[in-house]
Amino acid sequence: MLTTKRKPASVGEILIAEFMEPMGLTQGALAEAMGVQRKHVNELCNNRRNVTAPTALILARVFGNSPDFWLNVQRRRDLWEAMHSPRERERIERARPLTAAA
Repeated sequence: MLTTKRKPASVGEILIAEFMEPMGLTQGALAEAMGVQRKHVNELCNNRRNVTAPTALILARVFGNSPDFWLNVQRRRDLWEAMHSPRERERIERARPLTAAA
């Protein structure tokens, strides 16, 4: 379980800072390389769209890394958000572990 108080970087932050800016890519150029609409890339960059398995596969193909990289970035952010949301935290704490069957 994530124990850090620092919010993990989002997919959009990593996409922009680690990939697009160093490569000089615009959202339009990335959208073309990915074979998706520019809106799709814009939503990823602005954290209004989560990375799905198909998107992770596309990003991995475009940037030459693994789909697991992209899914793990999304997973870490989702877990952190759930652990730091009062509403979700309350739901999590209501859950009770099952006891072993006798």
